[in-house]
Amino acid sequence: MQKLQTLDYLVFLFYFIVVAGYGYWIYNKKKSAQTSTKDFFLAEGSLTWWAIGASLIASNISAEQMIGMSGNGFSMGLGISTYEWMAAATLIIVAVFFMPIYLKNNISTMPQFLSQRYNKTVSLIMAIFWLLLYIMVNLTSILYLGALAVSGISGLDFYTCMVFLAVFAIIITIGGMKVIGFTDVIQVFFLVIGGLAATYLAVTLVSDKYGMEGLANGFKLMTQNHDDHFHMIYPKGNPHYMSLPGLTVLFGGMWIVNLNYWGCNQYITQRALGADLDTARNGLLFAAFLKLLMPVIVTLPGIAAYALYQKGMFQQEMLGVDGTFNQDRAYPVLLNLLPMGLKGLSFAALTAAVVASLAGKANSISTIFTLDVFRPYFAKDMSEKQLVVVGRVVIVIAMILAIVISPFMGIEKKGGFQFIQEMTGLLSPGIFAAFIMGFFWKKTNSAGAFFAIVGGFLIALSMHNNWLPGTDWSAMPFLDRMGWVFVICVVVMFILSLVLPDEKKGLEIDASMFKTTTGFTVGAAIVIITIISLYTYFW
Repeated sequence: MQKLQTLDYLVFLFYFIVVAGYGYWIYNKKKSAQTSTKDFFLAEGSLTWWAIGASLIASNISAEQMIGMSGNGFSMGLGISTYEWMAAATLIIVAVFFMPIYLKNNISTMPQFLSQRYNKTVSLIMAIFWLLLYIMVNLTSILYLGALAVSGISGLDFYTCMVFLAVFAIIITIGGMKVIGFTDVIQVFFLVIGGLAATYLAVTLVSDKYGMEGLANGFKLMTQNHDDHFHMIYPKGNPHYMSLPGLTVLFGGMWIVNLNYWGCNQYITQRALGADLDTARNGLLFAAFLKLLMPVIVTLPGIAAYALYQKGMFQQEMLGVDGTFNQDRAYPVLLNLLPMGLKGLSFAALTAAVVASLAGKANSISTIFTLDVFRPYFAKDMSEKQLVVVGRVVIVIAMILAIVISPFMGIEKKGGFQFIQEMTGLLSPGIFAAFIMGFFWKKTNSAGAFFAIVGGFLIALSMHNNWLPGTDWSAMPFLDRMGWVFVICVVVMFILSLVLPDEKKGLEIDASMFKTTTGFTVGAAIVIITIISLYTYFW
């Protein structure tokens, strides 16, 4: 396997200069005469619908998808794409029902919503949970897996790659959300073009190995010879049922995963909170269309690698540093097969995915810490300019922490993507219960929200470690456990809200908020019909 050559480095250098140069130009063009936290953290009124949509995808698609989902594609097949296609449907729901509530009530951060709807205690606890999750799980995983892939492709030292990615992300992040949002458009361009190039050559290589030629032949051979890798719904008894338990992916815990991630997550909603409603909705719709494409970029290469592995290729390359098989090596191994130049383009695409996600995650960490923890409790009299400085310092500190702790998190044991899903799943059910009940039931009170967030986490943790009596909870798929935790949280919230009524902190909600434009409705219908067709065909 050849490493990067001169032309590859030139292509990558071109990508670096374009992103950094464009980011600097955006920063100078759109910087305000007077620095403000809303301008720095939310890019208030600056992002267009296409910038919002591209930024959502650039921040979402990172090493855990490019590396982790390709690894899952290798081991389990197309089924892992349910996270992408169900996300497209979720984005429509968030655009129609969640975003109007946030914008109508002038919400800037998710903890602010909890403070406005419940009380400051609930808000502070949630802010701390989010900071721990974002730093200990998300930021560390993105950085670790990204450095693992970049090191494997370039041949550079692992820790050198980790520091390079962190510094590159810091350069983009300290410019604020405007720089992140607009540079993400370029990141997505490289991600899509480079990702499609890698998929094309990987699938074509499958046809070559079988004595045929062409993309269509390669895909046909993959579906014929590895039919088990082209099903979306896994029945009981399937070796991957624990990861994707049957119809749960359509009617159960998968909705909690996606609605919490896309609708109640500062990292994601932050892109749209500074826009008007129509712009935010169109951005989310654009992201939904891009989501439909993502399995072609992040899952098919893994399945192609599996087909080639079965023909005798990559036997040594798929072994990790400890000599055992590691599914997360599938994507880096494939990239090393690309011809000179295209390898540099795909390398740039992978780096773009990692850097964009690191920048977005670091900005969200900075936003929550500065606006929801530091300002209300430690710096009530600080100026806007001083708070922005604090935000930039937090970005650097968060990156340093991620570099230090990421090697100790055990990210590789279950595969990077699965690790993130299961760790996030400890918080998702309770958070989503607090949000959804807060949205649509006026009697929901602070005691109920407190139980959902703290109690829900403790229940999920107990199930995860099989501390609760009654059944072997560890033998239950984690998506099903999430469903049970969510139901428990909703029931207890309902009881507590009736038994311990408190002062209601209502939201401004009326039916007219949920009306959409004709163009949005048509686009949303196309997305939903496409999703139904895909699940029907690959059932």
